Amino acid sequence: MTVLSPPTKKTRSHARTIFTVTSGNFLEMYDFMVFGYYATAIAKTFFPGDNPFASLMLTLMTFGAGFLMRPLGAIILGSFIDHHGRRKGLLVTLGLMALGTLTIAVVPGYSTLGVAAPILILLGRLLQGFSAGVELGGVSVYLAEMAPPKRKGFFVSWQSGSQQVAVIFAALLGLGLNHLLEKDQVTDWGWRIPFVIGCMIVPFLFWIRRMLEETEEFSQRKVHPSMQQIVRSVASNWPLVLAGMLMVVTTTVMFYMITAFTPTFGKTVLMMSDKESFLVTLCVGLSNLIWLPIMGSVSDRYGRRPLLILFSVLMIATAWPVLHWLVGSATFAHLLEAELWLSFLYASYNGAMVVYLAEIMPAEVRATGFSLAYSLATALFGGFTPAICSYLIHSTGDKAMPGVWLTIAAVCGLLGTMIIKRLVRQYQIKNTAAPLAQV
Repeated sequence: MTVLSPPTKKTRSHARTIFTVTSGNFLEMYDFMVFGYYATAIAKTFFPGDNPFASLMLTLMTFGAGFLMRPLGAIILGSFIDHHGRRKGLLVTLGLMALGTLTIAVVPGYSTLGVAAPILILLGRLLQGFSAGVELGGVSVYLAEMAPPKRKGFFVSWQSGSQQVAVIFAALLGLGLNHLLEKDQVTDWGWRIPFVIGCMIVPFLFWIRRMLEETEEFSQRKVHPSMQQIVRSVASNWPLVLAGMLMVVTTTVMFYMITAFTPTFGKTVLMMSDKESFLVTLCVGLSNLIWLPIMGSVSDRYGRRPLLILFSVLMIATAWPVLHWLVGSATFAHLLEAELWLSFLYASYNGAMVVYLAEIMPAEVRATGFSLAYSLATALFGGFTPAICSYLIHSTGDKAMPGVWLTIAAVCGLLGTMIIKRLVRQYQIKNTAAPLAQV
């Protein structure tokens, strides 16, 4: 009789933990993607008007407004997680996210409620943004603390991997709805179906996330700082947080460009069908899901900084030329090729960046510091990427302008990577026992 070896049991235990902890992250990104995918339909429902561009911009700004709440969520909920534990915090964020999703799913349109309708939608987005401010950071920190020492990059990459599963799932739903329903039906009411499905998933996610155990590293910590102490510590390390924010700008702008904005870009700019745009988005999600764990493992073997520098430079060198080539010959095949190249750059950079950001933050404020750096980048840059790209195209008439925005984001990432090494070493000199990244 074959006896199951301990390594196999441990592997299964790790796989179960990764699935359990990233489940809520799936819902967070699923909701954000669905809102971006159906921006045009949501615009007609809640922001009707004679100018389609103005209605779309109001919807995309509402999409971006949710990100403005992320820094506040990072500080308040991040402090809760650093004080009370990773497990309790992840349950709270899931509940808040579910409430925001339910609001968007059931609120009647402008024709029924008038101005109250867009206000309620905005409140739903703000609630989602507040919870998302620490969801990603809480998941990343949890994975970093429970991962084996030489496999942190691979383990933490599944935080972003769960987001790609959400992209794939949302894109498949989009393809299915466009196949089963007429275009007018999707615009009138069909866009609500993905939000309702998200609400239906919530009880299952609560059930599996309740099975999480606290990380050993947090449990062994004898002193857990108060919220005031955490805020003071983060404030004293503000250069580290800002440098981390610059690194995150690259990954968050790239991600929302190649996922949330792709259906709108494909339909309204390149004049492709809904089916073609969703199919490209589906392929991007699959590509991201493949490359993220691979490049996370590569960062475990060769280090984080070499990958961060290499792929920042590649983004700077190729983002605008690729978009310029695409709009010059806008076909489905060219859109797919361009998006897959950007997907490779994004996943390669992100596979090293997320775990690096978790490693460089002081242990006592790791969730708060990570979440604040991530939230600031998303609130100021990434979350408004669909709106910024739409505005740049509209104001300049150049359909390749999103490539310029990607280039600016890549410059931010390269700058952050170059200066953060010195900041980490300064912190290590002050706190010789701090378990920060080897830089």
